[in-house]
Amino acid sequence: MAESIKAVIVGISGASSSGKTTLARLLRDIFPNTFILHEDDFYKSESELPTRDGLLDWDCAAAIDIPGMAKALAYIRQNATFPRQLFVDSKEDKNSVGECPVSESKRDEMRKKVEAWTQPGQPGHEVLVQSQKSGGEGLKICLLDGFLLYSCEMQEVMDQLDVKMFLLVSKAKATQRREARDGYVTLEGFWKDPPDYVDKIVWPNYAESHAWLFEKGNVEGGLNQAVLKEKKILAQQGRGLDVDMETTFEWTVTTLLEQLEGFGKGT
Repeated sequence: MAESIKAVIVGISGASSSGKTTLARLLRDIFPNTFILHEDDFYKSESELPTRDGLLDWDCAAAIDIPGMAKALAYIRQNATFPRQLFVDSKEDKNSVGECPVSESKRDEMRKKVEAWTQPGQPGHEVLVQSQKSGGEGLKICLLDGFLLYSCEMQEVMDQLDVKMFLLVSKAKATQRREARDGYVTLEGFWKDPPDYVDKIVWPNYAESHAWLFEKGNVEGGLNQAVLKEKKILAQQGRGLDVDMETTFEWTVTTLLEQLEGFGKGT
């Protein structure tokens, strides 16, 4: 990066219920100096939300304080911590993501892989332990999870991301996972999806906001390789839509190690 930064920001995006928060929490547990920022913590108040098909629309760009999120990311890049004047208490951290879908043995394997990578003489030691980019203190990692990070409306947020990862999911799987949730903690209290909310709100918004990333705009089809290359968005290729979380976790760890090594080389 041309600028001096103290934190690398890693975007983890995908449709609602694609596994973003689960994956972010798994990564936080094995990478040193790592913390999570949730897009959901930048929701506007319920009274400011738009409506669609007669229902409150929590799943569109107009529901998010995009300038506030971009400002928070800029602060994090320079200070490697949350901007307390903008961000006080995470509502998303109060939501359960259910039982961990990754075995303890796989988590231990990935933890050991990261630990070996950060040992003296290994690439991760320079990046996360003694990097001169942050005054010799080592870079921190901010994991930003959100369902809209790669929509066109989020360009000022996308510009702040150093690594961009995109999780794929089918409509059927996303619906199954979302409908299994009890609900969500909000600024005003608690939200539970009304009947058919995925069909009427969640999936149509996802499809409209992410069509540009897919061939012929079909969000259950193939990804547009030219767009992904231009925007430097990383996704699991050739494995279908509903890759299990254990495989996704291993792919993410391996890919993130490769991406982070670039910071030690000054790229």
